[in-house]
Amino acid sequence: MTDPRFSVVGSGYPLSAKQAGLLEKTEQLGPAFAKRAARYDAEASFPHENYAELRNAGFLSLCIPEKQGGLGADFKTYSLVSATLGKYCGATALTFNMHACSTLWPGALADDLDMTPAERTEHEARRSLHFRKVVDEGAIYAQPFSEGSAAAAGKAPFGTTATRAEGGWRVNGRKIFASLSGAAHYYGVLCTEAKPQLSMRDTLYIAIPGDVAGLSIVGDWDPLGMRGTVSRTLVFKDVFVPDEAQMMPRGVYFQAASRWPHMFTTLSPTYFGIALAAVEFTVGYLRGEIPGLPPVKRRMYPTKQIALAEMWVKLEQTRALFLRMLDDARIDPPKDARLRAYASQYTIMENANDLCRLAIRTCGGQSMLKSLPLERLYRDSRCGALMLPWTAELCLDRIGREALYEAGETDD
Repeated sequence: MTDPRFSVVGSGYPLSAKQAGLLEKTEQLGPAFAKRAARYDAEASFPHENYAELRNAGFLSLCIPEKQGGLGADFKTYSLVSATLGKYCGATALTFNMHACSTLWPGALADDLDMTPAERTEHEARRSLHFRKVVDEGAIYAQPFSEGSAAAAGKAPFGTTATRAEGGWRVNGRKIFASLSGAAHYYGVLCTEAKPQLSMRDTLYIAIPGDVAGLSIVGDWDPLGMRGTVSRTLVFKDVFVPDEAQMMPRGVYFQAASRWPHMFTTLSPTYFGIALAAVEFTVGYLRGEIPGLPPVKRRMYPTKQIALAEMWVKLEQTRALFLRMLDDARIDPPKDARLRAYASQYTIMENANDLCRLAIRTCGGQSMLKSLPLERLYRDSRCGALMLPWTAELCLDRIGREALYEAGETDD
């Protein structure tokens, strides 16, 4: 097991037996992921080997209920596992988020939502089909949101539309920054039912096979960071999918987005893991304990001690807010919990990058070399604040507005 100081929860945090076992298993997988991370970054290639090991360990079924053959992880357990993965390979953790949430949202999260008996029966049958594909076939699901518009931020209907057809739907549109492009077996696409007036309430959540006619993957992928996510553009042209491809009944996604806001915080565990990795590396470097480097100690210099102390304070502040946010997560959370979720997302995304910045400054010139992980951690960490649906800017906007206004209030 890792040093408790650098575990996601620290020491003394109460974990269930299931959570402790899953975190230990993740820590066992992690070192091999870390060794491959530089190659995936340099090549901007997808971490196929890591996914093979996740599949062999049963982790592709992490959030599928036990009665359906999965490991039965809830929101909190998933988040702790995801953050632990993030310590070792940010791209693996971030793409795993897209896959795991494709089972968490229709699974444990959807169980909390209101549905008619008919909708519940429909949902149970359809999600069982998707869960079996993961459990029995090792299928990987992606979850493309972005379109270059306000839709992914929850401010407008999705421009990608689904038109009713006999036995199913025809999907047209595109998704940008579509992680796992070319690697996923299914893309869980959020789209709007095509009507004369498009409405966010008519959002559909549909799994589109990666090899279906009319789907193409276009564009290059050469970004600043998170290069192993391979997030190219998906284009859908008259793509037909049957009714059973739906991941949630019609209109239920809108309810989920309104009533289960913490569902949009699932990107942040990856970045908290990156923050942990930066601090752990800095401690090892100053103690002369980094494999492959001369055992030169730098810990005796007051400037290094003060710098590390600043990092430690920021790390513990971030960890405390992260864990509190996980404890808050539930359907219909009170207003203070919703505000705390925004604050947690913002804090993690900004502090992760700041901790990497401090790590580079503290460790000095060698940290710029690609033979060491800090420059990759820095680049990966900078991407978090930009990620929809809760970018750093949107979090600040929502905190400011919602802290000052009650529902329905205006200045008229």
